[in-house]
Amino acid sequence: MLDKDLSLKMAAEVEEHPVSGGTDEVKPYKIHFSSKYLDITKQKLETTRLPHELSEPKSKDWWEPKSQVEPLIDFWLEQYSWRTHEDLLNKELPQFRTEFSIPSSEATVRIHFIHAHSPHTNAIPLLVIPPFPFSSLSFGHLIKLFTEPEDAANTQPFHLVIPSLPGIAFSDALPNNTPVISSTADILNSLMSRLSYPHYLVTNASSGSASPAEIDFKLVNHLINYHPNSCLGAHLISPPLAKPRLREAPVEWAKWSIASLLHAPILGYRSEDFSALEQNGYVRTSKKAPTPAQLGLNQLSLREPNTLSYALCDSPTGLLVFILKTLRLLSSKKEFTPTEVINFTQLAWLPGPEAALRFWAYCIRHPEEVVKKVTPRPKVGITVFLGDKPSVEESAEAEAETGEFVEEETKDTYICPSWANAKYKVIYTNRATGRSGLLAWERPEIIAAGVRGVATSILKSDPRLRPSSAPTTAPLEQVVIQSDTAAGEQPVSSPAKPSLALLAPPPAAEERGHPHRAISGETAVASSESVAEGARSPRLEVPNPAHLAPPVDDTAAEQPDKEGQQSP
Repeated sequence: MLDKDLSLKMAAEVEEHPVSGGTDEVKPYKIHFSSKYLDITKQKLETTRLPHELSEPKSKDWWEPKSQVEPLIDFWLEQYSWRTHEDLLNKELPQFRTEFSIPSSEATVRIHFIHAHSPHTNAIPLLVIPPFPFSSLSFGHLIKLFTEPEDAANTQPFHLVIPSLPGIAFSDALPNNTPVISSTADILNSLMSRLSYPHYLVTNASSGSASPAEIDFKLVNHLINYHPNSCLGAHLISPPLAKPRLREAPVEWAKWSIASLLHAPILGYRSEDFSALEQNGYVRTSKKAPTPAQLGLNQLSLREPNTLSYALCDSPTGLLVFILKTLRLLSSKKEFTPTEVINFTQLAWLPGPEAALRFWAYCIRHPEEVVKKVTPRPKVGITVFLGDKPSVEESAEAEAETGEFVEEETKDTYICPSWANAKYKVIYTNRATGRSGLLAWERPEIIAAGVRGVATSILKSDPRLRPSSAPTTAPLEQVVIQSDTAAGEQPVSSPAKPSLALLAPPPAAEERGHPHRAISGETAVASSESVAEGARSPRLEVPNPAHLAPPVDDTAAEQPDKEGQQSP
């Protein structure tokens, strides 16, 4: 166990490159962890103690992961190279970070994000909410799909912004007792404004109903309801919406009542809707959609997050198993490589997982309801999944044959796209086959199709979304970043186009880094940040969620960094 003096000493020895400038600046960002943190990781992995498991017979009631975990620990120690992956992320992903003030406290929050500018003149801004609790760094494979489509003449391109949510990876955590959904949504809206995107579209990248505490859906929903003058449309994936109610939407309630009574494809409903509802048990049982507490991912977390935080912050193996379980719940069929699994784990382990757990728990304990009614109704596209009938039967057969525990993946809560008309103006619908699963890796083209469907419809009637000017973050070839190895400044060459194989295993011959980890405010993470040429803009504050006011200029003096935090 590390004592306090050693922790402070480690933090003091981190390579830090302070950069002058105000908190409103958008700065290129480079990841760099102290080797001491990598050394500690290695030491902890070498002394891992795994639970005992009986070899025979296998349990039918719980997962026994030892046969999967032991090879991954060996791979992590003997073959995996964090430095290789760190260098790849720094070279191929256009990373930035910028700082926001939180009106409800004296704190500031730095948000880390990917900003990929499309070379096409007709590109429009798109904000992608990554599936919680993944960071933006796991989605480099999406960049080319959105920014450089193969048929750009007939396929809408986008300027892509993918943030890491507060408390995840290299984004600072929100202060305690801060409403997490409204504050985060306000920060993201201010981020788009700071990047000179006064109007934009937004999409989540996974099922909103299967998201922990429905975080993914709630963020998008808050943006389109409380920032309708900037967020002009949204693509919702499996949103957790209920059937229309008589008091709230009498017309839509009447349509649903008639269509469901006749069980007929009329009034905006299709036969696929009724089949999917029956498959999910909706029509045959209580006619109530599952609550968030019933969803598999929420059962992994605790309403009081610090108990789990203390366990996971001290054990890379514990965090590895937690991530394996999450991946299995989201999609039991998707097979990730050992390098991909360790990458996911490292991006949570090195910064520390505690802030993400607290974000999750706060969202469960303090739900924020959208009460503002937007006129006209927000424009949205809806993608839902019809399910996969054989999946349950195959699981039962597999369990009967092997006599072992068979885990069922998290199910999508099916909604009829027409139900959304009670709250939104639906301008695009897609009833996709199968389940959403890990959509951003398994079928990212569905996300792209949904966003392009929304964009096509809005562009016909709303000129505000049409391109007017370039974003303010400079291309990386125009940025000068202080060298890590020598005094003075060196120009950074233009990075290669992001590869679709960002998570590919490194060559076996490459040298492994040495294991030390970062936690919360004492995180010993060094970054190379500098001000992008032409990237300055008036300081923006995140609006107070209680007043729901738009961002305002604030030229007050910068606040000094809190003790124990790195300087930007």
